[in-house]
Amino acid sequence: MPRTMWKGAISFGLVTIPVAVYPATEEKTLRFNQLHETDGGRIRMKRTCSIDGEEVSYEEIVKGYEYEKDKYVVLTDEDFDAVPLESSRAIDIQQFVDLDEIDPVLYKKSYYLVPDETGAKAYALLREALSQDQKVGIAKVSFRDKEHLAALRFKDDAFVLETMYWPDEIRAFDADVNLDVKVREQELQMARQLIENLTAEWNPEEYTDGYREALLSIVEAKINGQEIESVAPEPTAKVVDLMEALKASVAAAKKQAGGEPAPARKKATAQKTAAKKTTAAKKKTTAVKKTAARKTTATRKKAVGE
Repeated sequence: MPRTMWKGAISFGLVTIPVAVYPATEEKTLRFNQLHETDGGRIRMKRTCSIDGEEVSYEEIVKGYEYEKDKYVVLTDEDFDAVPLESSRAIDIQQFVDLDEIDPVLYKKSYYLVPDETGAKAYALLREALSQDQKVGIAKVSFRDKEHLAALRFKDDAFVLETMYWPDEIRAFDADVNLDVKVREQELQMARQLIENLTAEWNPEEYTDGYREALLSIVEAKINGQEIESVAPEPTAKVVDLMEALKASVAAAKKQAGGEPAPARKKATAQKTAAKKTTAAKKKTTAVKKTAARKTTATRKKAVGE
């Protein structure tokens, strides 16, 4: 399990449950360093003062808030510690709501909450109560120099804390295109049929990052001294007639299904879609030989940056 990033307690009513907080997610993005093209040296970023041009050490750096152009007020560590927050060491549950009441656009990052031995029973009790009533706790919590709005739900046997954006951080939808258009009933029925043909049970394991895998194959191939041949992407077809595009899409979905019974057809569609994604990723690295795929795990981890 990752290193504990925060320790505190779940608090609701007079009940307190001591917990440790761990990140529930990790990004698998390939990380690249900036290098000097002529000699391969690493590019280093220096912290310099905009007034005297001198390099500044961390010990000499303070935090300033710009209240007017080029005018700052400096805040010290003592100033930050003086902020009156009741949620500084508690996940303070304010209320309970139904999960479907929360707009997913509010969610930010997920964390696992692990109780200590003294709080295990209360932890299990709250989890069971939320499970039976299908409720989610809405809480406030402070860590990393910021107070967060958060949703407290469970996943399998564990509590998950979902930090959320504050309502005033969500941008209003503003489009320059007129979306108040009428659609024909025939178009609507065709669109619904296409959605039905592509509907299947949600299985996240069926989805992989095709771009990352293809890019990693290129990195491993170059480590082995192989040349990479670029393949031009296929041109995107322009939609001239919406109805014709819907008909063609429905026909393609049916052909993909292969006439199997509904549950099996949906599964087959998802599998073939995943297969197409894999094929597309392979096309991007046509010149990459099979030996790159057999590169050792150590080399792969080095490329990924794990």
